[in-house]
Amino acid sequence: QVQLRQSGGGLVQPGGSLRLSCTASGSIYSINAMGWYRQVPGKERELVALLDAGDGSREETTYGRSVQGRFTISGVSATNTQYLQMTNLKPEDTAIYYCKARIYSGSYDRPPNDYWGQGTQVTVSS
Repeated sequence: QVQLRQSGGGLVQPGGSLRLSCTASGSIYSINAMGWYRQVPGKERELVALLDAGDGSREETTYGRSVQGRFTISGVSATNTQYLQMTNLKPEDTAIYYCKARIYSGSYDRPPNDYWGQGTQVTVSS
């Protein structure tokens, strides 16, 4: 069983910074993609940042338009951990942030599955 566990989040003033982490564990052969989404109640979940390994050598990072230049995601560490570093936070960044990963379990013979973390609240307010 694959699990994504998140940590971080909380309350921060505008202009401040926060770092979120996500660790994948369980039956993991390869992580094909890993990143972050966020959602405000009543609205659609939107992309924050995604690192996509593609076919293995075409690793690309995509950022949501509203966070470009302010947020950065790390590569996936040897412990299957990825960080989301958020700087110059704005009130409109307030949302529940979810980690997501596309993971092969066991081998490449079966298609990967998508997994989600439990979500963590980020609130930007004075």
